[in-house]
Amino acid sequence: MVEMFAAENGLKGDPRLQAISNAIRVVPHFPKQGIMFQDITTLLLDHKAFKNTVDIFVDRYKDMDISVVAGVEARGFMFGPTIALAIGAKFVPLRKPRKLPGEVIAEAYELEYGSDCLEMHVGAVEAGERAIVIDDLVATGGTLSAAISLLERVGAEVVECACVIGLREVKGQRRLNGKPLYILVEPREIDSC
Repeated sequence: MVEMFAAENGLKGDPRLQAISNAIRVVPHFPKQGIMFQDITTLLLDHKAFKNTVDIFVDRYKDMDISVVAGVEARGFMFGPTIALAIGAKFVPLRKPRKLPGEVIAEAYELEYGSDCLEMHVGAVEAGERAIVIDDLVATGGTLSAAISLLERVGAEVVECACVIGLREVKGQRRLNGKPLYILVEPREIDSC
């Protein structure tokens, strides 16, 4: 996996990145003790920071001949459809079990605290289509890895994974099978008083 932070990939000093980071709220000890939850709902409330987030992704992918933007439930749904519309691609939701009404294929994956599964409608993606996977945050890479597997099982070419927030060193680096990972900002620390 090749990790790319936007600031090191043509956007060094871009004030939009700091504005995006500042718009993310840190909620200590959620959903459990010791977790510093990166809450993007406050980013969505800031229309300028939200637009900047989408614009940076659109600028990156508009000339890459992407035909599929696959969004990971649920926060990938907040960015994926807008990016897909702007670059002329279709949006494909990757959902938790029993949320899609049609025939699905599934991919189970391990988390730090258990296991989960992603599903995609059969026929949503065709062999040879070029795809990106979008989510809000990457920590271990397990969810993104499952998304890549789903798309590759139907013959899609996963060009890149994209996340708003990512650790400098993703813990599960080998999970993404060499796919590039594009990250806008690092996780925020708790604001000091």
